[in-house]
Amino acid sequence: MVVAKDFSRTQRVADQIQRELAILIQQEMMDPRVGMITLTGVEVTRDYAYAKVYFTILHDTESVQLAEQTLRRASGFLRSQLASRIKLRVVPQLQFVYDESVERGVRLSRLIDEAVGKTPQ
Repeated sequence: MVVAKDFSRTQRVADQIQRELAILIQQEMMDPRVGMITLTGVEVTRDYAYAKVYFTILHDTESVQLAEQTLRRASGFLRSQLASRIKLRVVPQLQFVYDESVERGVRLSRLIDEAVGKTPQ
């Protein structure tokens, strides 16, 4: 009987990067432009060269762009901090991407509530 690996090493590394980055952003980055940010996921390439870090922030479009720029500028600092916290041969380059799924979900939920409220009973 062959048992499939449900949780690959790449996924474990991605989860560890997400946890460590969340702590670093909260405790080490003292930049008010980042604000209340939530990391929603991390995708790591198989060779660990790159990591896409998905984040969300519940503010206007201007705040999102400012937070994304700030995170991109701080990516070198965050990567060096990750290197001291996670024991990997290669610490991936960090690419920050705004995750619109939370905002889209709120919008869809609001539309569903409106549609349900308008149906005749």
